[in-house]
Amino acid sequence: MKVCNQHVLRVCLFFLVTVPAFGQRVTLGIDAGQTSDKFGTQPSTSSFEYGIDGQVTVLKSNEKKGGPSIVAGGEILVPADAANHAKEYAIYGGPMFQAHNLTIGVTAQIRKLFLPVASFDGQVFNRQNMELLELPLTIKYNFLSSKHAFVQVQGAPEFSPRFRTSVPNPFSLPSPTLDHGYFLRGSAGYIFGKFYAKATYQTRYFKFDSNAGNPSGLYNWRTDMIMGGVGFAF
Repeated sequence: MKVCNQHVLRVCLFFLVTVPAFGQRVTLGIDAGQTSDKFGTQPSTSSFEYGIDGQVTVLKSNEKKGGPSIVAGGEILVPADAANHAKEYAIYGGPMFQAHNLTIGVTAQIRKLFLPVASFDGQVFNRQNMELLELPLTIKYNFLSSKHAFVQVQGAPEFSPRFRTSVPNPFSLPSPTLDHGYFLRGSAGYIFGKFYAKATYQTRYFKFDSNAGNPSGLYNWRTDMIMGGVGFAF
């Protein structure tokens, strides 16, 4: 918990420094909800989850000349039960093209997943942490006369992760080989002046080859998360 609080503090400080430095649109929010995870043939488990996320428009597009805005941001997701669920940290950045009420963009995203330990044949194994490069497509639509209501969808295939062993021991598994994976996220919300509220649903899936690095499918992972949150929009 102490490490998590340090990460949250760093994110908050980053945005406090960034707002006056760039003077562009910034959002900063807190979310809470539930995550459900299933690894291989193990039963599905659920846990309370909370997070913090933020985004800043580093470079705003010129309405007359057109072109994209450049955004950057990040998020932290932390489960209450870290023994059975993954912690996540991510940063991203990229262009966003706007046409009337519709915004479309593709960002480059680096995400780190701290996977929980696994049990197999009566032994406990440390799953390796995963570092992901993701290129999600983002589509956002603002509606109603004020354009304060919005829906947003994101999605991308998963590329082969880079694995990192956090705590080496004799029972660490070798790195598995990715077969396929994807993630999808949908959000809906409303902006009340400088505040906003939103609800988010996300699903993520990894399927790895059946080999020595993935006995009994211990790395095969399906996670579903539903969260609600509030935040500031400057």
